[in-house]
Amino acid sequence: MIARLRGRIAGRAGTGLIVDVGGVGYLVHATPSVQRLGDGEVTVEVHTVVREDALQLYGFATAEERELFELLLGVNGVGPKVALAILSGSTPAELRRAIVRDDVKRFQAIPGIGLKTAQRVVLELKAAVADAAVPGDELAARDALVELGWSLLDAERALAEVDPELSPEERVRLALKKAA
Repeated sequence: MIARLRGRIAGRAGTGLIVDVGGVGYLVHATPSVQRLGDGEVTVEVHTVVREDALQLYGFATAEERELFELLLGVNGVGPKVALAILSGSTPAELRRAIVRDDVKRFQAIPGIGLKTAQRVVLELKAAVADAAVPGDELAARDALVELGWSLLDAERALAEVDPELSPEERVRLALKKAA
């Protein structure tokens, strides 16, 4: 089982990249965080999928990304490509908070994820990621920004820059002020 590769990025191929390790090029399907790594020597955390007809490598910039990927693979109906798509849109911390908050909409916003899959992700992973604390008012503030036309991701990123101790109304006001 391949768990980590250290080498240089020799090229890019679609959503993957080729990591040259001692003269051997490994095609690694990777998250955007890995694809942003420089062209010098890199270390890529890897999850190996062995199938009857293929050996596939999925790469991550951190062990935390890989661990969340492996948790996602345990959800019924989530395969490697869907798990990679889920990880590609957000940081592991943002995804953990969404799971703890029962934020099904966050997962439905990801291309290829329907309502039932989003519900299963939240339901089946909630206990595994319960250690991520989420303020109760954060969801109300985020939903208010979405109602004003913001995307889920933009709303969450804007609110991440605002003091979480403030009321939802004040957080929305400050996020709007910063965006102006």
